[in-house]
Amino acid sequence: MPERNIDFGKFGAQGIKGSDAVARKLDELAGGIATPVTVRRGWIARLHYLTRTEHARAAAREAGLTVTDRTLKAWLEGERRPSKANLERIDAAYRTVRRQNVARHLLKRLNRDGRGTRVEIHPLNQSQVPRPLQRVVEYRTMNVRRWDKIVHAWAAGDHQGLDDAWTLDVLPDLGSQWGQYEYVTNIGFAA
Repeated sequence: MPERNIDFGKFGAQGIKGSDAVARKLDELAGGIATPVTVRRGWIARLHYLTRTEHARAAAREAGLTVTDRTLKAWLEGERRPSKANLERIDAAYRTVRRQNVARHLLKRLNRDGRGTRVEIHPLNQSQVPRPLQRVVEYRTMNVRRWDKIVHAWAAGDHQGLDDAWTLDVLPDLGSQWGQYEYVTNIGFAA
């Protein structure tokens, strides 16, 4: 495919994939529990979120939190503390279930009844690239009206699907030089 970066950073350019920046921003918009999972308050709050309804418990099991009800009860009552591996599973399950729960609402906010959301794309950092090899890449803004594939891939944790949706469906709207924005320093939007 033309314009896809094969060997990014070879000459010193710095940045992240645009789809990763979009995922970070969606995580930020999804919000959630701010207390770290390593603190008792943090993992207790996550466990309450994951166990408050039968639907949440099923989603947590599906997301990888497979412990017995007896263990969950001991954790919630403070009789035992989860191991480091279980804390990671609790946090991963929480993020997965949270994404699934807010995806529909977030999609509605971003699509805005077909009007879309304004996106700011901050280009990659070329300060370490030798002057003759630098590209002319500038700050761009665009209105994204089709968020369905992006949000569904994000909610499912499908990194390749999110990258394809961002790179193949959204970026070509920038015109013939869309490949220069596959890697960026930041992507911003508000919903």
